[in-house]
Amino acid sequence: MPDHQSLMADGVSRIFSGRAVVDQASLSLAPGEVTALIGPSGAGKSTLLRMFAGRERPDQGVMRAGDVVLSDPSRFVPVEKRRIGLVFQDFALFPHLTVLGNVMFGLQSVAKPERETRAQAWIDRLGLTHRRDAYPHHLSGGEQQRTAIARALAPEPVAILLDEPFSGLDPTMRDQVRQSALEAVRSANIPALLVTHDANAALVHADKIAVIGNGTIRQTGAPEEVYRAPNSLSVARALGPIHRVKTRLLPEAWQSALKTSADTLWYRPEAFQIGTGEACTVSRIQMAGPITEIALDLEDSAEILAASPAARFTQASAWKSL
Repeated sequence: MPDHQSLMADGVSRIFSGRAVVDQASLSLAPGEVTALIGPSGAGKSTLLRMFAGRERPDQGVMRAGDVVLSDPSRFVPVEKRRIGLVFQDFALFPHLTVLGNVMFGLQSVAKPERETRAQAWIDRLGLTHRRDAYPHHLSGGEQQRTAIARALAPEPVAILLDEPFSGLDPTMRDQVRQSALEAVRSANIPALLVTHDANAALVHADKIAVIGNGTIRQTGAPEEVYRAPNSLSVARALGPIHRVKTRLLPEAWQSALKTSADTLWYRPEAFQIGTGEACTVSRIQMAGPITEIALDLEDSAEILAASPAARFTQASAWKSL
C-alpha cells in the first residue's frame, strides 16, 4: 500500500439483524491530520472504525487507502494485511515485555539492529526514554497509553485508528498526555481517526471533526466551523449544550437586535455576554469550573441559561445588565 495517502470510506454500511448500524457513511481521512469522530453511544463510531481496520466487513460501499481498494462488494483485505495501526482504551500491552519490547513487537520482519533503532526513535518521540526498560505494571496510565501509540506507529502504518484511547486516564493528566500523543501521531504524516465521546477534547485537539448520528456522517469540517455553523440540531448537540427559548419571551430590545421571525431560538450559553443595556433578574448562579452558569428570569416562568467567566459574577449580584 502507498504511504501518506488518504484513508477513505465511500457510502459504507454495516447491517446487524436487519438494522443499519452504519448507514451509507462517507468519510475521508487526510495524512498528517487527526480527525475526531464523535456522536452519541450507539451512533456507529466504533463500527465504522472497525470497518476501516478490517475487523468488520462492510455490507455496502467502498473503502480505500490511497488508490488501493480495501473493501468493496467483490473484495476484502483482511486486518493483518492492511498495515493500519490500532490503539484501544485498554492499551493491550504485553505484561511480560518492557516498553522497548512492546514497541519492538510489531517489527518482527525488520532486521534486529534496525528494529531496536526504530523502536527507540518512537520511544524518545513520545517521552518514554527514561522508561524504556520498565514493564507495563510499573507505568502510569499515561505512559502505558504512549507506549501503545509508539507500538502502533513503529511499523510505519499507512494510518492509525484510536478508539477512546484517553478516556481511562486521570482527568488531571489527560489533556497533557493527549496533546503530546497526538503531536506524535501527526508527525508520522499518516491519516489518524480518533473515536471519542469527549466533544471538548475533539474541539481542542482535532484538526477535523466528523459528527455521526444513527450511523450516518452528519457533518465534517474544521472544529470551529462545525461548532459555530452546525447544519442541524443533532450536530449542535453533539458538540456541547444548547438550549431553546421562545422569541416572544425575550426583552424587546433583544428581539429587535436579533431581527428574526423564528418562533423558537436555539442558543449556546456563551452566546450571552455581560455588557450594558436592558436589565434582567439573575435568579440562580452556579460555579462550573472556569465559568459561572447564570439563570436569567423571563416572562411566563421561563429563563435564559447563560455562561460567563467565573470572576464576573458573585452570589451578591442580584441584577446584571446584558
